[in-house]
Amino acid sequence: MKSSVSIVIPVYNEIENLDELIDRCEKVGGSLDRPWELVLVDDGSRDGSSERLVTAAHANPDHIKAVLLNRNYGQHNAVICGFSNATGDVVVTLDADLQNPPEEIPNLLSQIDQGSDVVGTVRVNRQDSPFRKLASWMINHLVKKTTGVMMHDYGCMLRAYRRNIVEAMLQCRERSTFIPVLANSFAKRTSEIEVSHAERSAGTSKYGFMRLINLQFDLLTCMTTFPLRLLTWVGVIISAGSVAFGGVLLVLRLALGPEWAAAGVFTLFSVLFFLVGIQFVAMGLLGEYLSRVHNDVRGRPRYFVDSVHDQTVMAEESAAAKSDTTKRRLVHS
Repeated sequence: MKSSVSIVIPVYNEIENLDELIDRCEKVGGSLDRPWELVLVDDGSRDGSSERLVTAAHANPDHIKAVLLNRNYGQHNAVICGFSNATGDVVVTLDADLQNPPEEIPNLLSQIDQGSDVVGTVRVNRQDSPFRKLASWMINHLVKKTTGVMMHDYGCMLRAYRRNIVEAMLQCRERSTFIPVLANSFAKRTSEIEVSHAERSAGTSKYGFMRLINLQFDLLTCMTTFPLRLLTWVGVIISAGSVAFGGVLLVLRLALGPEWAAAGVFTLFSVLFFLVGIQFVAMGLLGEYLSRVHNDVRGRPRYFVDSVHDQTVMAEESAAAKSDTTKRRLVHS
């Protein structure tokens, strides 16, 4: 018997896409020659998405599980919550915006069956804006340089993981994490396949300019110490340059006198401002690391589950309802 699969989808204000998303996922699941489940994690939606997920779970309790978080915790924390509630031997993650089609899932499972621990995807003919493409290229380039893991599209959430990789990620307790990089750090065998990419048909992207900037900082500070090492080398270079520059100024002053550069005032200020700027950058990066250490030391949960709607819960609710009905009948009799 082939390994079972869980499809984990974080949902945040995607009410316009949910009907089509659930319908297409059910068709894909039904076409698989293995047990499957759909785990939908509502990340504090306010547009009615949570109610739609509960309705879907009640309509198909054998295959759909709805997990509702009490507020918005972010995409990666919602995915971690989905991992905790998934039961499959293989876990596939997918965005709710339908830009990556669920119909690609069998292709990922084929790579898993061939021995891969993690299967990544590369979006072909991306239907995003030039700004999103540029931001994605920067993130992918940065990840490859800082982690040494040569995968090409870390921004695509359509990925597949074996259960042992998922369990390893669940044991990591840091609050800020980047799931694709974290998974690859545990995987022995990784692979990538090309997948199609569609333009968003409804709703709006949840990753604006500032969220992409924050993602860059999260990636830098949660997965690598490269910026701190870079600052050390920058400090060495600046120090060496300052010594050389001081020697040049000394020679020019002796040769030309102090009048040639306003007695050195402007030069002094330019050097001072440059060094002050470097110090602020360094303090900002150190602050990013310290804030994450502070969050991890406190040990607070990544998320808080408001309710879970699946086959087990519904069976318990049904049994409780039948018990109440029986008690009322006995009282009336």
